[in-house]
Parts: sequence; C-alpha cells; structure tokens
Amino acid sequence: MSSKPTRRDALKAAGGATLAAGLLGAAEPEKPMRPPNFIVILCDNLGYGDVGPFGSTKHRTPHLDRMAAEGIKLTSFYATSGVCTPSRASLLTGCYPRRVSLHVNERGGAVLFPVSPKGLHPDEATIASVLKARGYATVCIGKWHLGDQTPFLPTRHGFDSYLGIPYSDDMVERKAPGWPPLPLMRGERVIEAPVDRNTLTRRYTEEAQRFIEASRDKPFFLYLPHAMPGSTAAPFASERFRGKSANGPYGDSVEELDWSTGEILATLKRLGLDEQTLIVWTSDNGAVRHTPPQGSNAPLRGWGYTTDEGGMRVPCIVRWPSRVRAGATCDELCTTMDLLPTFARLGGTGILPVPRDGKDIWPLLSGEDGAKSPYDAFFYYYLGQLQAVRSGHWKLYLPLDKKWVSFGGQTRPAPAELYDLKADIGEKSHLAAQQPDVVARLLAFAGQARDDLGDIGRDGRGQRPAGHVERPVPQLLSQ
Repeated sequence: MSSKPTRRDALKAAGGATLAAGLLGAAEPEKPMRPPNFIVILCDNLGYGDVGPFGSTKHRTPHLDRMAAEGIKLTSFYATSGVCTPSRASLLTGCYPRRVSLHVNERGGAVLFPVSPKGLHPDEATIASVLKARGYATVCIGKWHLGDQTPFLPTRHGFDSYLGIPYSDDMVERKAPGWPPLPLMRGERVIEAPVDRNTLTRRYTEEAQRFIEASRDKPFFLYLPHAMPGSTAAPFASERFRGKSANGPYGDSVEELDWSTGEILATLKRLGLDEQTLIVWTSDNGAVRHTPPQGSNAPLRGWGYTTDEGGMRVPCIVRWPSRVRAGATCDELCTTMDLLPTFARLGGTGILPVPRDGKDIWPLLSGEDGAKSPYDAFFYYYLGQLQAVRSGHWKLYLPLDKKWVSFGGQTRPAPAELYDLKADIGEKSHLAAQQPDVVARLLAFAGQARDDLGDIGRDGRGQRPAGHVERPVPQLLSQ
C-alpha cells in the first residue's frame, strides 16, 4: 500500500498552514441592494506594457483607457506563475500552485497538455463553486487549461456552463502524437474541431453577452479567460481586426481584446447592471519572448515564463462604479489569489473552506484610509522551485546552486540579488551587499515557504494533491 498522504490527510495538514489566510478579516464594505455581479476577464500571455493604461503607444485600447479612468489600476498585481496552468489554478482557487499541486504536469513540465491524466482536484473549492453556493449563476467562457478530462472540466468545478478550448491555442493535432484537433467544447462535449482560432475572441464575447442578458435578474459570475494573444508566434484575430494595428498579428489580437471589453461594458450599461458589477481585467502572465519582439512588459525586466517582474507582474484594472475609486492607482502588492477571498466577502460567503493563500483586498480597492498590502511576503516559483521572495518593496532572488532557467531542465548557479522595486522597477541595480539585514529577513520568509509549500525535492506540509485519472482519453468531436 502506498504511503503517499491521502487528500483527507492533506486537507487536515493544510489547516495549520502558516502562510494561508483562513479567515477574511478586512472591514465589511457597505452592502449593495443585492450581492454584486463579478466578471473576470483574463488575457493570455499579455504583457504589462501592452495596453494604453500601462504605457503602450503601439496598441489602441480606448475601452481599457476608459475602464481605467472609471476604475483603479493595480500596478503591483501579480500572477503566481509565469506560465498558464499554475497561474490559472491560483486565480480560481486562491492558492499558490504548489498548494494544489498544479505547479507542474505529470512529467514535471510546466503546463498540462492534451490527454493528461492530471488536473484540478474535483474537491478543490473555486471562485465559481463558492459563489454558486450563494445562488450565483456561473459561466466559464474561454481557455480552461486545468485538465481536459471530464472530472477536471469547468462544469465539475462550480460552473453552470462552459464554452471554450480546454488548453492553449497552440496545442494542436500536428504538434504531438495522440493530440486531437483543437476542440471547442460546450459543457462536456466537443462541438467543433479543429476550431477556427481567428473567431475565438468574437465568439467568446458574443457568448458572454448572451450570458449577461440571461442572468440579469440574479447575481452572476462570468469568468472570461481569452485565448489571445496566446502562445503562437502569430496570434489570431477576426477579419475586422486583422492587419489593422501598428504591431502585426499581435497588435491585432490586443486591439480585438480591447473591443471585446468595450462590448462587455456596453452590455452592462444597456441592461442597467453597470453599478451592480465588479470587473477585473488582467493577464495570466507576462508577454513571452519572440524574435522579433511582439509583446511588451516595459518597464519591467524579463519575459513571461520566468520569475522576473516581467514574467509575473501583470496589468490589472478593477472597475465598479460608485464603489471602487475612479481614476485611482494602487501600487500595493496584491495577486490573482486575492480574487476568491475578496469576491467571497462581497458575495456574503464569510469564512472559506480550507486555508487559502489569497487575501481580501477590498480595503485597497475601496480606498480605505491607510490600507496596505495584506502580504508579509509573496513567493515566486518556477515550476517547483522557489526562486524569489518579495516583501514590501524589496525583492530577493535567492542564491541557488542550480537555478532552473528553462522548462527543459537547464540550470545555472545564481547569486543572491536584491532589488528595491519602488526605486528600481526595472531590476537594474542589486543591493544584496548593502542590505544584509533585508536579505536575512527575506531568506527567513523563503524558509517558511519551503516548509509550507515545498521546493525542489521536498513536499510542503500544506500541499494538497491534484486530481488524477487512470486512463485519459482525447476530447473528440462526436460524429
């Protein structure tokens, strides 16, 4: 018999996790007449500097410009990984990827592939399942990437319905033996394969509008994880946008994403739901390196798929008229993990099941006097390796004999590097030698993370297992 801990053991152990937030202790906001609607718009591989509110001069994003003017920009907002699967697992569960064991795939690689036996455990609570228990209508429209087997699909994780592709847009039939044509799924059935990727943003937007219309009389949660700009060297866009931007296919896809956001905003306004709806607009990780470059993480250092700021700090705009400060900017550290506890408090759910790493950031969003980041420390993992820690405005890259620098397993020795992100957002001047006390403090935080979440060669006491199926099968179009 295996000695591996059961899920019940893991949940029990997680109850004592020192890093997780079990209780949501922020001040209660003034209650609206009914619980608010929540919309999360998540772009794929879109960089910090790719939209107008965050400094882009290449891409026309008038709807996001307006959204930022009517809402708040979060300029120290983080994904928990520089790559898709772990990042998305965190957003939905409010946990670091290692806590839910989705930091790597079953082979130790970065993301889940088609026909993987691994996925988000069916017992994990998500934003959707928590809100659904409070009577919310819930839908996922877009890229899932948390397992393509039936027990792992959105409909098994609190979503009433689903339309989208189950993994990245570049995971197509020709790339690997045994992969099916890229499927578009409705619920748990493939309805089209291969899907025309040029149409995805438009079709997702139209589906979102239909859902909002149908759900107008009750609170709803719309999770809209777009496939674009995506993982291909030449992103996709509909005919209306192809060839129209100043930045080739990448810019075309970004400008269509802006159009999509405008359509969502217009639908809310038309239906009188504007002031009842909190919208979060962000990205799953930073723009990835292409030659020549397409996306931009300026002024941050580095690219997606890394633990540099450009890999994990992402643009974020939050809008809720009359409730969220208009035209404001907040530079306090917060993360995608914070959406679940924040939505839970605003939706009236109170204490969450099992520990979460995310925090209730409503005080930051509402402009509460003196509100500060609720994080003592934030941890940057690359696959399963802890590589950096941020506390306040200090970021320490840990000294590592074998720092992983590629998904293929390449390593190199790396010294400690300390940066003051308030004074040096581009991580250009490291100060480890001048600030030994800061280095020691951040190293102590790293030790806590290793104990609780784990690191290379060791499980954390607060980890919970991922889901697993014995015989995975491809998702195929029914004839």
